[in-house]
Amino acid sequence: MKRLIIAIIMFWNLLFGHEAIAQDWANKARYAQANQEMTAGEPDPRRVVLMGNSITEFWVETHPAFFRANHLVGRGISGQVSSQMLARFRQDVINLKPRIVVINCGTNDIAENNGPYDEDITMDNIMSMTELALAHDIEVVLTSVLPCNQFCWNPSVKHVPEKIYRLNQRIMEYSGTNQHIHYLDYFSAMTHDGRSMIQSFTEDGVHPNAAGYDMMEIKLTEMLERFKQ
Repeated sequence: MKRLIIAIIMFWNLLFGHEAIAQDWANKARYAQANQEMTAGEPDPRRVVLMGNSITEFWVETHPAFFRANHLVGRGISGQVSSQMLARFRQDVINLKPRIVVINCGTNDIAENNGPYDEDITMDNIMSMTELALAHDIEVVLTSVLPCNQFCWNPSVKHVPEKIYRLNQRIMEYSGTNQHIHYLDYFSAMTHDGRSMIQSFTEDGVHPNAAGYDMMEIKLTEMLERFKQ
């Protein structure tokens, strides 16, 4: 089912991509109404915003109760690359005044959703989002890119595991430069071979299924527990 969703998204982008880019390239409209409603009242001191792509968006849809119980706010948009997340970071994260932001990105950069992949540009975008959050006293959790051997919507991309490994290494190293930046390693818990996602955790090799999200929830819960100490 998710393969079909991705295929539809890619096809839609090919047909209407130029018009969409001209109107709202970062899709800031996606959560505009929800953000307005959320900022109308007093901010939740326990609020945690999850910034991401389809992996985050599908997570909310698959396990909404987990988000409600843990004061999590999902701000994932399918197909997005790190530059689009950076463009909407102020309204979808900073303006919501969360205590913590969890940033999961890089998958679609490597998949070349917005042109050729440049690891340095992706890291620059991750660092910029981090610096924006820190400037507003928001703790930052940077997550690993999830394991993947091939992108079902763009199988022409080569050396995917190697690219994921290098980006994850850089994210982890960057996380060690500041006590308010934390690294969350989903990757190690979701692969047996260091290259692909555990088969029982995914239907298409890229997106977690309910069991995959169960594992991610264990890892995220462990991370958030640290902030209670």
